[in-house]
Amino acid sequence: MKKLMLAAGGGTLLGLVATTQVAAPLIAQEAANSASVYEQLDLFGDIFERIRAGYVEDVQEKDLIEAAINGMLTSLDPHSSYLSADDAADMRVQTRGEFGGLGIEVTQEEGWVKVVSPMDGTPADAAGILAGDFISAVDGENVLGLTLDEAVELMRGPVGSEIVITVVREGEIEPFDVSIIRDTIKLTAVRSRTEGNAVVLRIATFSDQTFPDLKSGFEEQIAEAGGLDNVDGIILDLRNNPGGLLNQAIYVSDAFLEAGEIVSTRGREPQDSDRYNAAAGDLAMGKPIVVLINGGSASASEIVAGALQDHRRAIVVGTKSFGKGSVQTVVPLQGEGAMRLTTARYYTPSGRSIQALGILPDIIVEQPRPRPDEDGEEEERGFRSEADLRGSLDNDSLTEDEIRQIEEDRARAEAAAELREDDYQLAYAIDILKGLNALGPQDGN
Repeated sequence: MKKLMLAAGGGTLLGLVATTQVAAPLIAQEAANSASVYEQLDLFGDIFERIRAGYVEDVQEKDLIEAAINGMLTSLDPHSSYLSADDAADMRVQTRGEFGGLGIEVTQEEGWVKVVSPMDGTPADAAGILAGDFISAVDGENVLGLTLDEAVELMRGPVGSEIVITVVREGEIEPFDVSIIRDTIKLTAVRSRTEGNAVVLRIATFSDQTFPDLKSGFEEQIAEAGGLDNVDGIILDLRNNPGGLLNQAIYVSDAFLEAGEIVSTRGREPQDSDRYNAAAGDLAMGKPIVVLINGGSASASEIVAGALQDHRRAIVVGTKSFGKGSVQTVVPLQGEGAMRLTTARYYTPSGRSIQALGILPDIIVEQPRPRPDEDGEEEERGFRSEADLRGSLDNDSLTEDEIRQIEEDRARAEAAAELREDDYQLAYAIDILKGLNALGPQDGN
């Protein structure tokens, strides 16, 4: 017993000695690092003073400091940045769904300004700007080499003023100019309608209004249809949705999930991580869901698509999403400004990080690009049927109700054909819902 105690005592003593021996170099290293930091800060102060005293033109001290702060943040990743007082105010307005500008979400890729997505019903959308376009110049001024904030600043201007942006687009041999008139952007977060027997919920952005608009729009469409039994299912259209508020993505996902994880965020330290779970209750009462995504679906859109896909609550259709799997925290600073800092990555319920990878659809469906009409192209001739033949016999076995039903089915088929020409991906999603509804409830779902 005494030996055991001695052994224990010796072990403790050795531990203390070892700790002391390791701690001394660590303390010295920490002191050296602190000294190096102070030297770098002295260097910054020296350069600052030399610019003030010797630059060829007068400079604003405030502008120099803000540029230095922004440079420090933008060197981290494309989504961290400094927000001046005006920029911070603009951002707060945007999350409420109304602001002035062109109506495009942009990022930076290898020095180029890249369009994440044009927003529905905005001047950029009307001008034909597409997700994936690169902006090389603004009013003739090259933006290559500018920071993202500097490029965005060039695109700002009074409502009603004209801007000419030079666009580089995949598949186009030469860059081309697009003229856009700036306008006040009033975003409707969610537009709801019924196509055939499918309720289409077009989510344009994740702002404060998104979940309330989605819920009220869905309930309105179900009421007009005469109840859930009269619809095949729901289509969540997240195409060209650049994202927005994380909490709104969680609310939208939760609306269609009975239980389970929606998304988790993981920061550098374990205590900086969070996990968000669904509460009981499914707005659609188990009706089939198809989620539409494309390369312009980013951030919050990818959270919703990933959550519903991992839980097998929805079929995801379209093309691979943008791949923004990071979370930014906006930290207010003195002087009305703010700092947007990337603080975490987010993960889908299965543990996938989609950063730089995106959400891969269950069914890949490309949206055909619009093609100009070719001169002299002959109109496609349809096949003739028995009913088209002169003097053909009538079908005397149909009642008036059956004839009316046939006419209604024909009208729906013609409308579906028109939709297929106008929006092939949406028509494809409607076909999927129609097929799932024909199969009926599946065991185990």
